Amino acid sequence: MENIDIFTALIKSHDVQRKLCDSLEMSLKDKDRKQAEQRYEPLRIELQAHAAAEERHLYVPVMKFDDGLDLSRHAIAEHHEMDEMMQVLSDGRTGDERFFETATKLIDEVRHHLKEEENNFFKDAKQLLDTQTQKRLGVLYQAEHESFEERND
Repeated sequence: MENIDIFTALIKSHDVQRKLCDSLEMSLKDKDRKQAEQRYEPLRIELQAHAAAEERHLYVPVMKFDDGLDLSRHAIAEHHEMDEMMQVLSDGRTGDERFFETATKLIDEVRHHLKEEENNFFKDAKQLLDTQTQKRLGVLYQAEHESFEERND
């Protein structure tokens, strides 16, 4: 585990999510359901690990500040939207058309969320959290993220 701050750790995770979205998107263009499901699974695990650790080790600390309440609520709401889409994709009874449509929406939402976080949320959150706290949260985030992935592999 690296000794990096929360924002660096999150951006590394965001880069993984972007690559996984790109991979899934390729199989959607080919309309290959089996391949799409295989490529969706690592994205699902990554998104769930990321959201759980991010909410606990960034959003909750930011919510302790009045200026951070609305920021965190908005980001948590977007995580919830992605969770609902992942439930549809993981259902096992979803038809091809709905599967491809939902997977496309998930990719779009992930990309939107990452861009919004990196361009807006992180800048505001850096103003609220001191450097020592950012480093401590980075270690905690990485540990929880890795633990989640190990339990779900």
